[in-house]
Amino acid sequence: MFQRRKFLKASILGSAAILIEKRSLAKGIGEVSQAAAQPIVISTWDFGKAANAEAWKLLSTNGGVIEAVEAGVKVPEADPKNHTVGYGGFPDRDGKVTLDSCIMDGNLNCGSVAFLEHIMHPVSVAKLVMQTTPHIMLAGEGALQFALANGFKKENLLTPESEKAWKDWLALKKYEPVINIENQKSTTPGPGKLPGGPDNHDTIGMLAMDSAGLMGGACSTSGAAWKMRGRVGDSPIIGAGLYVDGEVGAATSSGLGEEVIRTCGSHTVVELMRQGMSPEEACKKAVERIVNRDPERAKNLQVGYLALDKRGR
Repeated sequence: MFQRRKFLKASILGSAAILIEKRSLAKGIGEVSQAAAQPIVISTWDFGKAANAEAWKLLSTNGGVIEAVEAGVKVPEADPKNHTVGYGGFPDRDGKVTLDSCIMDGNLNCGSVAFLEHIMHPVSVAKLVMQTTPHIMLAGEGALQFALANGFKKENLLTPESEKAWKDWLALKKYEPVINIENQKSTTPGPGKLPGGPDNHDTIGMLAMDSAGLMGGACSTSGAAWKMRGRVGDSPIIGAGLYVDGEVGAATSSGLGEEVIRTCGSHTVVELMRQGMSPEEACKKAVERIVNRDPERAKNLQVGYLALDKRGR
């Protein structure tokens, strides 16, 4: 099982995690000026360090910001030891690995795929949706058909390790999902436990800015472990899992997707920055909205936001 990861900087509001990292985790990038005189890339969780390093290879050589975030996110997507993203991700309760991803630039161009099976790099499919179709989101069989038609390889994404974890869960939990159970009050172990464990929040979200101040972002996930068949979280939803507006900044989320969707979390963070809040203040305020909706329930779930404004903060 994945152990709970922490950002290098974190603050806690009530019992919901506010996860805010203001500088790149990639080795060698260093401090960024207020004017964003050099590129910056930030991402969620400690597996984001390797993702940032890959993105930095492009950003540091004047590569495109969209190509950089795609390259970065592809690193955890291809890691079989990462059970929350891409290949090796934990499956739904039927034993099927389904992936969600989206990508967006500062001009509001965006693409997304949801409930995608058999494709290791959904972020690349999302980019192709953005760049080659009149649509923003493709889902399920349609997303798979689009990917295969564009040369993506159909693969088995369920690794032996993830399959074993699924079978162990199935024997213990009797097919009961740990998510999408509304208004539960139980905090004891078992099928009714409120979602908030490490299997239900480790999305890779990445935000970047190049030396010209152009912004982009991407996120990717295999979703909540053992989710109900067909469940889609916040990660592929523009305005929930990711939002980028070059006039203001960018935000991405990680955590219980249902709560992020209800509050249009990443869009909320960007709009609060538009009103003058710092990235940290905006992230805290967005989490407050979730906590205030149901303070008791918030004690047992986790939601985090990552934000970057156009000044590079």
